[in-house]
Amino acid sequence: MSQEKNKVEWCLKKALREIDEKGRHRGLIRVLPNKAKAKRHIEKAEHYLEATLFLKENFLDISASTLFYSIYHSLLAILSKFGYESGNQECTFALIYSFIEDKKISIDKDLIDKISSINSEEKSVIELREKYQYGVELSMKEELFNENFELAKKVIGTTKVIIEE
Repeated sequence: MSQEKNKVEWCLKKALREIDEKGRHRGLIRVLPNKAKAKRHIEKAEHYLEATLFLKENFLDISASTLFYSIYHSLLAILSKFGYESGNQECTFALIYSFIEDKKISIDKDLIDKISSINSEEKSVIELREKYQYGVELSMKEELFNENFELAKKVIGTTKVIIEE
C-alpha cells in the first residue's frame, strides 16, 4: 500500500474515532457523492480568486492566503464529487494523490506537488501561505503572485472538468 493510501486509511480511522469522542472530526469521512456541493466549492474557489484580484493592488501578502484557499476549495470539490469530506489539509492531499494513483482523476501529480508541501522540493503554495500569513512581510514579488494566480486558475479549470466527468 502506498504512503498516500496509508495516510487516507489513517485519516478515515482518525475521523471515526474523533466523531465518537467529540462529535466532530479533523480527518476524513465518507459521505454521499454530492455534485451540487462540489459546484458550491468551485463557486467558493472562484470567490477567493476574485478576492485575490481585489487584494492585488495593496495587499499582496494577504493574497497568498486567498490563492491557497481558492486552490484548496477546488480540491474539496473533487472530494465532494467522490463522496468524501475532509477536516484536515494533509488528509485532503493524501486522498487527491490516492485518486491520481488509482486513475480516478486526470490531474498532473506535479500540479498537486506545487500546492502541497508533502511531496514538493520547491516552495509550495502552502509554504507561501504560511510565510505571508504568519510572517512579517507586507508584500510579495509580483512574479510570484502571477505564477500562483495562474496555478489557481489552472486548478479551478481542471477541477471543473473532473466534476463534470
